[in-house]
Order: sequence, then structure tokens, then C-alpha cells
Amino acid sequence: MPESRDETCSCDAFLGGRLELWQPRRGFRAGLDSVLMAAAVPVRAGEQVMDLGCGVGTAALCVLARVPDTRACGLEVQECLHQLACENAVHNGFADRFFPKQGDILDAPQDRGTFDHVICNPPFFSSAESNPSTDPIRRLAHHEGPAELADWIAAGVQRLRHKGTLTLIHRSDRLGEILSLLSDRGAGDIQIYPLWPAVGTPAKRLLIRARRGVRAQMTLHSGAVLHHTNGDYSPEIQAVLAEGAALVF
Repeated sequence: MPESRDETCSCDAFLGGRLELWQPRRGFRAGLDSVLMAAAVPVRAGEQVMDLGCGVGTAALCVLARVPDTRACGLEVQECLHQLACENAVHNGFADRFFPKQGDILDAPQDRGTFDHVICNPPFFSSAESNPSTDPIRRLAHHEGPAELADWIAAGVQRLRHKGTLTLIHRSDRLGEILSLLSDRGAGDIQIYPLWPAVGTPAKRLLIRARRGVRAQMTLHSGAVLHHTNGDYSPEIQAVLAEGAALVF
């Protein structure tokens, strides 16, 4: 692994070392949520993916590492993270397949109806919830600012082609809100995939997938258990983290 670009960043391995990603040592650091979201995208060769709020490019690059002959764009509002996403594309050999841009999801999209798949990991907390972090990178990652959850979902659906998929990961206690917003935006065929921390433990996170312009019944899947009682990852999750396997549902 290369030496750190400077003392504020580290270079961390993902997918069993298939990816090495620069990210800030402090503030928001990509981890399990981004990798699992990427594994849930039903992308096929030749398709295009948009990662809204791409950060340092973790989720998009995990998708590209899993599925050959795909391309991804990214949109990131924070200049420091956008720069790292660009560096990570080059460092991992994906400069010809991953194209991060700096921009705000609240801006009018120039790429409406372009993508086969959109992924996003919106801030989990509304601006009214708890006390936001004093670290600006962490605060924007975890707490909604001018862009609220409705804006993230609208931005995602707008960029999809007809029947394209929007995949996101979010808190289970905001499921009702998410379902209402997806319906309002004409997204259906909703698939809900709970992530159980352990057997017998309530799911705090959900993977949610919907398709633009498709009307079909919602499906609640059995989901995946993250950890055994001894703390080890379950085989299904370990295969995603170490081998870049897909989560099929």
C-alpha cells in the first residue's frame, strides 16, 4: 500500500485489497454501509451508475470492481472529498470508468433520465435530530442540511431511465418516510432488505431499492445477518467485504 498522501489522509483496503482508497483520517470515513449498498445494485455489463454524494468514491468503485464493462459518475459537494474521489479513480485504475464531479444535488440536473442505476447514502439524521458534529465533513455526511431526504430521493429518481433502479441505505425508523417519498416520485417495485446486526436483534439499517415508472407490489426480504454471536461477519457479508460478492434480492 502506498505511503499516505499527507498526514490528514489514510489509504485503506476494501474488498479484500482489490481497492485501496484514500480518505480523511478524521470526520466521515467510508465503511460497511457503502460497500453493502454497492453490492445491492443489480448492475450488468454495459450499464451506467450514478453515485449521489459519492464521497471519496467508495460505493461507485466497489460497483466497478465487481462488474466489468460498467461506467459510473459521482456527484460530491465537498471539494476535499471530490478531489480524493478523483485520485482514487486513478490510483485504482478506473480513471476511464469513474467520473466524479463536484456539485450539489439541489442544482438542476443536467443528466436527467441518463442512468440505469442510481445509488445514494443520504445523511441519516434530519437537521432537527441530535447534535451535529463540529467536524464539517462528518456533519454533512450524517446530518441533513439544505438538502433533505426528499431532495436526495428526487435527485436520484430524476436521473434514472425508465425502469432504472434507485438503491439506498438508510435507518429503519425512517422507512415510512422513504416509502412515501418514493411513491410521490413515481418509483415502485420497492424491495426492502433488512440488515440484522445479529440474530434476534432489530434491524437498524435497511437496503431499499425501487424502479422508476414501475408499478409492482412491495417485497420485504429476509435480509442478511451481519454478525455471528462471536462478532465475526456472517459468510454472506464476509463474501461481500472480502471478495466483492453481490447481495442478490
